Amino acid sequence: MKKEKKLKIFIDGGSRGNPGHGACAAVFFNSSGAILREDGRYLGRCTNNFAEYNGLRLALAAAGRLGAEELEIYSDSELLVRQFSGQYRIKDETLAGIMGEIRKAAAAFKKISLAHVRREKNKEADRLVNRILDNARRAAPEVDKTLAEENAAAKQPRLF
Repeated sequence: MKKEKKLKIFIDGGSRGNPGHGACAAVFFNSSGAILREDGRYLGRCTNNFAEYNGLRLALAAAGRLGAEELEIYSDSELLVRQFSGQYRIKDETLAGIMGEIRKAAAAFKKISLAHVRREKNKEADRLVNRILDNARRAAPEVDKTLAEENAAAKQPRLF
């Protein structure tokens, strides 16, 4: 597969309940608009904002592994976009720590932009988050219990 230096990425995160079962996803497009890759993670019990932040973390980690240099990232979380840009401050300690990791990861790219899009423009990432949550719901209850216990012990799991 040819390495794409510029990627367009749509990210999403969500939880069913707040907090509740959460997941994050990133969908990567090449310059022609074709989907290159989809990536997502089940997060266990978390807040919606935690899931949104982890969608961005996931996108940056995967884009780095793909060798990308320039990223155009789109999220339907206006809060995430404004906190990333510094327009809004981050009050939650856990999210502030994750944002520090996000900014460090973002510094590895030549160019990065994060823009807000309406939810209807983020259908692919939203579809992937919902698929992950649907599949997790059908997963073995002991796996879900283990993830919930891990989250409770460490606030949220380290995923990337």
